[in-house]
Amino acid sequence: MDKRNFAFGKMNFILLAIGMIIVIAGFILMSGPGSTETTFNPDIFSAQRIKVAPLTCLFGFLFIVYGILYKPKNND
Repeated sequence: MDKRNFAFGKMNFILLAIGMIIVIAGFILMSGPGSTETTFNPDIFSAQRIKVAPLTCLFGFLFIVYGILYKPKNND
């Protein structure tokens, strides 16, 4: 059977999977209990939720873009 030509190679899929794992980790860092109408939870303004988690997601999305644009080096 003939080898199929896919748009992405194996390395592209690996990079995309790593990027998705990083994005999911960022969303997990953002999650947590929130405030209700009767009680205020100051943890919603923690550095983890406001700074670390969005930067983690941004890094993951940039990693996904790199995974899409990655072109393997050919020695032909």
